[in-house]
Amino acid sequence: MFDVIGKRRWFYLLSALVTIPGLLFILATPLTAGATGLKFSIDYTGGTLWELRFKDAAVTPAQVRAVLIAQGHADSTVVTTSDGYLLIRPEAVGLLPPPPSPSPTPVASPSPSGSATSAASASPGASASASPSPSPSPSPSPSASPSASPSPTPVVGDIPTAGELGRLATTLQAELGPIDSIRQQTTVGPVISAELIQQALVLILVGSLGILLWITLRFRDFKMGVTAITALVHDVIVVVGIFAILGTVAGIQVDALFVTAMLTIIGFSVHDTIVVYDRIRENRARHAGEPFPLIVNHSILQTIGRSLNTSATVVMTLLALLLFGGEGIRFFVLALLIGIVSGTYSSIFNASALLVSWHEWEASRKGATPALARR
Repeated sequence: MFDVIGKRRWFYLLSALVTIPGLLFILATPLTAGATGLKFSIDYTGGTLWELRFKDAAVTPAQVRAVLIAQGHADSTVVTTSDGYLLIRPEAVGLLPPPPSPSPTPVASPSPSGSATSAASASPGASASASPSPSPSPSPSPSASPSASPSPTPVVGDIPTAGELGRLATTLQAELGPIDSIRQQTTVGPVISAELIQQALVLILVGSLGILLWITLRFRDFKMGVTAITALVHDVIVVVGIFAILGTVAGIQVDALFVTAMLTIIGFSVHDTIVVYDRIRENRARHAGEPFPLIVNHSILQTIGRSLNTSATVVMTLLALLLFGGEGIRFFVLALLIGIVSGTYSSIFNASALLVSWHEWEASRKGATPALARR
């Protein structure tokens, strides 16, 4: 019989080797102002996502970025997608006022007296009829200030023709050739991105607290609830840490779908843990008097087949989606795949092992003998 509980320190060491590097990269995100660690998409930072393709397939991201830098967008990033589109991420272009550009010299508004004199010299009859009536105060013509109230950016053939985005599109076409098509054009403001961050944190916090309360009430053991949440935190750190490393090395960004993946991982991880804990509760009643580590080890071995079979079917489905799915869900599927594997591991080798360690520590703190501590 394989002694999972007896080798739990090795599993603790493996978990530490996986989580500590990722945790360091997560902590480096605020310390380095985003230069190292997690890379957030415009869903959380605000900005513009522009995905286009030129008729000339030889246009490179470096050429596009050089044009954007010349137009004052030095912080823009340009990458090529797998199907030949150029993914451009500047700051929120749609929310920025257009830069000053040469415009026709505005004609000075004529004074009331001047307009009356001009009208008189043009048509005496009209002057005679207009002079008895008070001269109305001149109202500004709508054409006098064309930039006072910006109008929505018109789109012709999916290519913007006005506003700051239209100016960039015109410049890119003048420098690099005509644009063939624009597949995506999204602008997110900082207010919306801040709300998304708050909602994501609230969702994860409320979900974790609900799981803690339910497990504690269901098994009437606070230690089971805490250890299940600890294993859950392990899975969250593994997934977020790997994405922090990938963001630093490969520039992979965290988007809104990442929160959905994390909530799914949380539910799956706790599902496996509950299966093991339910068998522990049954075996404690059937084998009363046996050492607690032995009961937990029997419970793990009795449920490990069910856990591995369930995870294997999900992993095969996710692998198919990762290899043959679309570009838009690739990193969402990758997060799910990492989380499912980590959740299966933590439910079998971490959650129950932590429960045994807590029981033994609590018994030894009360001054019990080693034999009673194991019970």
